[in-house]
Amino acid sequence: MFALDNPVLQRELVTNLRTPRAFLLMLVYQVALAAVVLIAYPRDTRIDLSLESASAQRLVDFFFVGQFVIASLMAPSFTAGAITGEKERKTYEMLLASPLRPWSIVFGKLVAALAHLIVLVSGSLPIIMLCLPLGGVSIYELLAAYVGLLSAIFLFGSICMYCSSYFKRTSASLVVSYVLILPILIVGIVMWLALAKQGDLRLFITTTIVPLICILSGLAMLAITARRLLYPPDVGSQGSEVVDLEQEQREAVGLVIQRDQFPDSLFAPPRRKSLMSDKTNPVYDKEMHAELFSQGTLMLRLVIQLSMLLAIPLMAVLLFIWPSKASYYVGFVLVFNILAAPVFTGGSISSERERQTLDLLLTTTISSWQILWGKLLAGYRVSAVLTSFLMFPLLLSFLNLALLKNWLPMLVYAAICVVASIFNSVLAMFMSTLFRKTSSAMMVSYIVLLMLYCLPIAVYFLFWSFTPDIDSVDGRLAIERVENLRYLGIASPLMAADSTPFGSIESGVGGAGSKAGAWPLVLGYFVVTIASTVVLLGMNVWLFTRRWELTGRG
Repeated sequence: MFALDNPVLQRELVTNLRTPRAFLLMLVYQVALAAVVLIAYPRDTRIDLSLESASAQRLVDFFFVGQFVIASLMAPSFTAGAITGEKERKTYEMLLASPLRPWSIVFGKLVAALAHLIVLVSGSLPIIMLCLPLGGVSIYELLAAYVGLLSAIFLFGSICMYCSSYFKRTSASLVVSYVLILPILIVGIVMWLALAKQGDLRLFITTTIVPLICILSGLAMLAITARRLLYPPDVGSQGSEVVDLEQEQREAVGLVIQRDQFPDSLFAPPRRKSLMSDKTNPVYDKEMHAELFSQGTLMLRLVIQLSMLLAIPLMAVLLFIWPSKASYYVGFVLVFNILAAPVFTGGSISSERERQTLDLLLTTTISSWQILWGKLLAGYRVSAVLTSFLMFPLLLSFLNLALLKNWLPMLVYAAICVVASIFNSVLAMFMSTLFRKTSSAMMVSYIVLLMLYCLPIAVYFLFWSFTPDIDSVDGRLAIERVENLRYLGIASPLMAADSTPFGSIESGVGGAGSKAGAWPLVLGYFVVTIASTVVLLGMNVWLFTRRWELTGRG
């Protein structure tokens, strides 16, 4: 019952791989990768292998870095709800009462969740093989890259399985999984690109050290997960479905959230000791006091501690040692919000459908607008405050005189983070209204954000990497055309932050540096994003009101 006759594995594989969504995702993924190779492939009738080797190496690096990023984003969405989904569907105890061993359950859930992702990654092998005739890349380097990539996918899946067994809700498991995977993603990309010129060393590390670390770490987390299933501490509620926050605060280790003190009260309001006033939105009050914090504050404390642990070294390097690269720290803040915002608002409406309480909610005297803004504000409040903890180093950076002289770009960075965080939450809530399942709403939200924010940057750097030499006339013309491609990312806060003009830096260990930037693109980002946010809000209200009228309320 461990592999071939594992009913959990067979059921999960059938439900995951036979859906139209699986085939559509496979088609889009393969077309996107084929387009990358087609764009970067040399157009010359005769190819000099000695000259094209560097281009082939850049193409392979770009190819595998992109797949590594996609795997890190998709693995939690497939795996983080493997066990928490059973808890939310009230089938967790039935699964534990079956004759299946804990390791069989863990193995079946993990393989089924990662099977689709492994098929996607493996399906790209024939496409990347087209780069071999260009020279500069051997078959052994390609196979080593796939070994490292598959090992990382196993590690990502093990992290998500561990988080899924530890929390009671998929949203909590998802956001903690992303926070744990994010530093691994950053370290992996930096190491891969840093060793680009040392092919033998990168080949050795990718085929030996990386798989060893990933397999041992993954097996350790899976063993802990199997033990939690063998001796489950969370079976049978006995009134413990809602955590006693006072007892949790006394027993908490590390960061303790004081709900009656600032700034903790911003996202964790104190317990209500009186009746609600007539002007209070009951939906917002319920979301803040019951939905978000009925399972305790462990998830919030972990997210704050882990994100700050990663932010401190990035702040030291990008804001003080190398201040001309301050936009990269803003990119880290934006990536964190992109991962966190859909978690808190992506299930605002779809969760009501899953619990079959939407019709009950619609038959109350609460208007549709009150329901929507109450749920939106409750979710956005938490994600915005968590993001603001990472934005606080931007204020500390003004202690650096070089950044103090660039006060306008720093204010623009903060404004970009605020506008992007609002748009991310509004988009996730719109998807929650549009789809019936929370998993589908969050998956589509991440795909849309990835297409809007990262795809234009990938296209820009892809063309930039394969432009001719700047010393030639054709090279200068090509660079001008590539620079115009920046405007493809007019809806991307990452592109807007990178395009913000930055004055000359004359202090700091990182040395001097400046950035011309493009103010029209930055202003265009604010116009496009604010207009898109307003349109999404209007469409959300229309969809929800239409649903309201169909129930007979109108």
